Amino acid sequence: MTFSMYDASVPVFKQILTSLSAVIDKAEAHATEKKIEPAALLQARLYPDMFPLLRQVQVAADFAKGCCARLAGVDVPRYEDTEQTFADLKERIAKTLEFINGLPQDGIEASAQRDISTSSGANAKHFKGQVYLVHYALPHFYFHATTAYAILRHNGVEVGKKDFIGSF
Repeated sequence: MTFSMYDASVPVFKQILTSLSAVIDKAEAHATEKKIEPAALLQARLYPDMFPLLRQVQVAADFAKGCCARLAGVDVPRYEDTEQTFADLKERIAKTLEFINGLPQDGIEASAQRDISTSSGANAKHFKGQVYLVHYALPHFYFHATTAYAILRHNGVEVGKKDFIGSF
């Protein structure tokens, strides 16, 4: 059986980002219903040294678009991190979904042995495509998406595992 780089990436990112967008809707409704200032949820953290909800969503979207772009062999689009509202976060997710939906499936399929380089500051990392996807990009993506979900759950938003997983 062959490993499909496309099936292991784009549909996975789409599933979780779509779910994250729906969870953000629930967060906004919760804030309205409970008369909570939206910024209180958007800036909420699980621990003081962790990113707030707003940044967790931004980074999850960044890993999805960055991974898919690198696998497809195209430039990673740059997003300005200017989101301040639930609507802004949903727009970022929608823009990310539109981008990854437009990538060539055959380019991603051919990426398993492609050299992939990524850097975070001075820390350049080099991978083969499959290792990059499975051992680097997906774990980072899931970490930030899960943390965003956990922040909301911790703050009383009524979400469960089905909300995180969504439909596939």
